[in-house]
Amino acid sequence: MKRFLGGLLALPFSVLAAEPVANATVAAPVVGASIGGQLTQLVLGLLLVLGLIFALAWLLRRVQQTGPRQGQVIELISSRALGARDRLVLVQVGNEQILLGLTPGRITPLHVLKEPVQVPGTAQSATPEFAKRLMEILGQQKDKP
Repeated sequence: MKRFLGGLLALPFSVLAAEPVANATVAAPVVGASIGGQLTQLVLGLLLVLGLIFALAWLLRRVQQTGPRQGQVIELISSRALGARDRLVLVQVGNEQILLGLTPGRITPLHVLKEPVQVPGTAQSATPEFAKRLMEILGQQKDKP
């Protein structure tokens, strides 16, 4: 096994050693033909990577739509950061809304609301501008009336 690994490691050096020193005159490389081939290879590689990114985005969108979002019982209504690691979260479970305090080591129910808080429909979403624009380009954002 050691002999096999040693042979594999020595293979690149043996190729260099096999080149005769007498033929060491270096010919000028053909610049025009190789640049066109390299540019074509670069463009095709870039298109392949971009196609892979779009295919994975499409697949992720399809998987998320079929996920457990339909029929969820617990819904996040609102969230507010109080500090670097502390937050208040308003959660709706069925017809009840519960105000929770989240800290790194604990989730504390603070209050169960008797009447659900009505979330205004004209509130701006918390999606950053870049994400909105990207979703518009990818056609993910639904048209709002």
